[in-house]
Amino acid sequence: MKKIALTLLAVTTLGLAACDTNSANNNSAGNDTTATENNANEDVGNAQTAADNALDTAANLTEQAGDAIENAADATANAASNATK
Repeated sequence: MKKIALTLLAVTTLGLAACDTNSANNNSAGNDTTATENNANEDVGNAQTAADNALDTAANLTEQAGDAIENAADATANAASNATK
C-alpha cells in the first residue's frame, strides 16, 4: 500500500510540476503578446503624429506660397505704378 501511495504522490507531483511550468510559459506568452500589442499601438500613434505633422507642414507651405504670390502681385503693381510716374 505504501508503494502505491508513494507512486501516486510521485505522479501527482510530476503532473503539478508540469502544469506549473506550462503556466509560466503561458504567462510569458501572454506578456509577449501584451508587449507586442503595446508596441503596435505606439507605432500607430507615431504614424498618426507623423501624418499630422506632414499635413501641418503642407498647410504652412501652401500659406507661404499664397503669401509669396500676394507679395509678387503687390511688387508688380508697385513696379507698374513707379513706371508711370
